[in-house]
Amino acid sequence: MAVRTGTKKRNTGHPVTSYVTDGNTVRVAYPYQAEPERRRRQQGRKPAPQPVSYAPMPERRKNIGIGLPTVAMLFLTLAAVIFIAYGYLNLSASVDNHMDTVEALEVQLESLKTENDALEQSIDTSVDLSHVYDVAVNELGMVHAGENNTIKYKRTESEYVRQYESITKH
Repeated sequence: MAVRTGTKKRNTGHPVTSYVTDGNTVRVAYPYQAEPERRRRQQGRKPAPQPVSYAPMPERRKNIGIGLPTVAMLFLTLAAVIFIAYGYLNLSASVDNHMDTVEALEVQLESLKTENDALEQSIDTSVDLSHVYDVAVNELGMVHAGENNTIKYKRTESEYVRQYESITKH
């Protein structure tokens, strides 16, 4: 803050006003009596007081007392925020770890599926069904089932058939 003092003069050369500037404003202005007659009259009296700078007094700070309950509440709030942030970071790290595990398992599953498909394809191509038919019919003497070889069984309960129940011949 730059403070500048000065006097303004009339055309007669006598000082009229003394002023104090602060920036681009005049903060304090002091009027002087320009007439020489007044000055002569005041010479017999006690000297005129010098102009005093009336700069604003700094405001006194009010004593803002923070009580114990306020400090305790602030401390508890800070502790709660730290606890929640720690829990969030822990949970975030756990989720990231689980996501990495899931991705690794998905890659492993995909490789196992590919290997399984390849093995199934090799099994399908290695078994010649016409060769199996020739061996079954010619060497083992198997024949296709006819009408007289098929036994039809009628149940009263249509929901299921027990595996070890004896079948009656009709």
